[in-house]
Amino acid sequence: MGIFKIEGGIRLKGEITPQGAKNEALQILCAVLLTSEKVTINNIPDIIDINKLITLLGNLGVKITKNGSGSYTFQADEVNVDYLETEAFKKEGGALRGSIMIVGPLLARFGKGYIPKPGGDKIGRRRLDTHFEGFINLGAKFRYNREDHFYGVETPAEGLKGTDMLLDEASVTGTANIVMAAVLAKGTTTVYNAACEPYLQQLCKMLNSMGAKITGVGSNLLTIEGVERLGGCEHRILPDMIEIGSWIGLAAMTRSEITIKNVSWDNLGLIPNTFRKLGITLERRGDDIYIPTHENGYEVKTDIDGSILTIADAPWPGFTPDLLSIVLVVATQAKGDVLIHQKMFESRLFFVDKLIDMGAKIMLCDPHRAVVIGHDFKSTLKATTMSSPDIRAGISLLIAALSAKGTSTIQNIEQIDRGYERIDERLRAIGAKIVRVE
Repeated sequence: MGIFKIEGGIRLKGEITPQGAKNEALQILCAVLLTSEKVTINNIPDIIDINKLITLLGNLGVKITKNGSGSYTFQADEVNVDYLETEAFKKEGGALRGSIMIVGPLLARFGKGYIPKPGGDKIGRRRLDTHFEGFINLGAKFRYNREDHFYGVETPAEGLKGTDMLLDEASVTGTANIVMAAVLAKGTTTVYNAACEPYLQQLCKMLNSMGAKITGVGSNLLTIEGVERLGGCEHRILPDMIEIGSWIGLAAMTRSEITIKNVSWDNLGLIPNTFRKLGITLERRGDDIYIPTHENGYEVKTDIDGSILTIADAPWPGFTPDLLSIVLVVATQAKGDVLIHQKMFESRLFFVDKLIDMGAKIMLCDPHRAVVIGHDFKSTLKATTMSSPDIRAGISLLIAALSAKGTSTIQNIEQIDRGYERIDERLRAIGAKIVRVE
C-alpha cells in the first residue's frame, strides 16, 4: 500500500484536463460482450477499477488491442463462458463493483450470466435486486447460493422475451444491465423509472450505433425493440463529471486559479450551479471552466426565505451523490453554514471525523446528514495523518490536505487510484507539492 505526502497551503495555477468517465467506462466496456465484431473505445481512463475490468474481459476470452493512450479495440468472438464458474472468476469478479454489468450482456448473447457478490466502496448497502428482478421480468431463471454469495441467471429454452417493467429504483447500473439484456430479447421491452444519467445515455447511443433500437434516451421511460444481433462500432467516453467537480472544489479550497479543459458543459447538469450556491465563481469559456483566485473566500447563498442552504443528492438530473463528499469539504472554508443530506448511502459521511480532527466545524446529525459551519478562511485546517476509506472520501481528504498548513499523510491511496488517473502527477503539474511513497 502506498501513501501520499502532501505539503498544503500552496496556491495552484494552470490547466487540468479531466480523464474519461469511470462510471461510463464500466458500462461501455461490458457492452463489448454483446457482439462478435470489433468495438473501439476511446478516452478510457487508466485507473485501477477500469484496468481490473479490462483484465476480466481478457480472461473471459475477449481479444484486446491497445491502440494508444486511452484507446482500445475489443473483439468478443471467442468468449469462454465456462470461465464464469471457476474459482479464479469468483475471486476476480468479487473484487470489482462494476463486474455486475457483465451479467446482462452475457445473459443476452450466451444464455447465462454469473457473478459473485461484487466489491467496491464500503459506503453502505448497495442492493442488486433491481438488476436481477429486471432479468427475471425478461424471462430469466434466477438462482443464488447463500454460502458463497454467488448469483446466477439463465435464459429459458425460448430465450429472453420483451416485457413492460417498472423499476423499484432508478438504478444506473441496474438500468444499464437490463437494457443490455433487452437489446437482444424477442419483442419490445419498456423500462419505466429508468435512470437517465448522461453515462446511461451514452450507453444507449453506443448500442444504437451497433444496431440496437432504443428510444426515449435521456428520459425515464426507455423502449427497447429487440434485434437479432449487434455489430461493431467506435465510441468515445465523456469526461468524468465527478473529477470535474473535484477540481472545482480543489480550486476553491486552495484559492487557486485553475482552468478545467474540455468539460462537456451540456452534460454537467446541476454541478456548476451547486458550486455557485456555495459562493464559488466559475466561468464558462467555450467548453472549459475557468475558476479565478478567491482572494476573499466564498460566501454561501441562503434560500430565498433566509433558511440554511441544503445540498442533497438525487437521481439525475438531480445532484450526483458522488460529489457530496467534495461539497462537504469545500463548505468547511465557506462563509456561512450548509446542511449536507446524503440520501442514498448510509455510511458515506462517516469520513467527517477526519475533517473534524483537522479543525473543521462539522456536526454529524445522523448517518445521512451533516451540518458544516464554515471557517471563511479565518482559520485553516491542520495537517494530519489519515486513511482513505473510499474513492470520493479519499479525494475529499486530499483536497483538505492540499488546503491545510503543514504536511499531511494519506494512507490507503489505492482507494483514490481506483477512480483518479495519475492524480499526483497531474496535481504536481499545476504546482501541488505531493509525493507518492510506496
